[in-house]
Amino acid sequence: MLSLARGLAVFEALAELGPGQSVARIAEATGLARAVCGRCLFTLEAAGYVECQDRRYALRPSVLRLAAGYMGERSLPALAQPLLDRLRDAVGESASLGVLDRSEVLYLARASRDRIMAVGLHVGSRLPLATSSMGRVLLAQLPDEARDATLGDHPPVAHTPRTLTDPEAVREELRRVAERGYALVDQELDLGLRSIAVPVRARDGRVVAAMNVGAHALRVSVAEMTETILPQLIATAGELGGQLG
Repeated sequence: MLSLARGLAVFEALAELGPGQSVARIAEATGLARAVCGRCLFTLEAAGYVECQDRRYALRPSVLRLAAGYMGERSLPALAQPLLDRLRDAVGESASLGVLDRSEVLYLARASRDRIMAVGLHVGSRLPLATSSMGRVLLAQLPDEARDATLGDHPPVAHTPRTLTDPEAVREELRRVAERGYALVDQELDLGLRSIAVPVRARDGRVVAAMNVGAHALRVSVAEMTETILPQLIATAGELGGQLG
């Protein structure tokens, strides 16, 4: 099982770093010895998931087989996509769905209007929990102990002058998010970006994901986010949740 864990670490490092990686770079990213990385890469290459050219490694298209089961026609991303498309068209802004993945928000589905962040977002993108609207929604629903442990291990980092970084200020904001049922992040992650998010609850009440709408601050005011966009966002998240067991 240790070998499996190491192989998965190498696999994830390649997915994050992109193609053309050396053994040394992968070892640095994973914290594993070069010899261990070399053996993992050899096995992954033999299984058809990795290719090597001039001692540089990259994932092969066959890795998509691993995602096929999760991305099926009744999967969360598949159910969410048409709803996100409709929400985008209704409010005229980009809409996304994300889940908690370790210490980050992982984007599972997205309906884009345009590029409003310095770094483009897409399915598979990751954002920090404490400074993103979906991240705060997902953090707010965690038990106190788990939330404090996550913030302790991954404290918020200032992305703009407006970012909340004081631990107690972040905890207080998360308490407000839990009480009001949504998170509004105003230019904390990227200057010019406003984002509002709500939880997606399955029929049994569990929070399984978060849904958000992001807009440029010059285009949409805070009042418009809460008064016009939020009701439609809540309705869309509720519709998605009603489809989930």
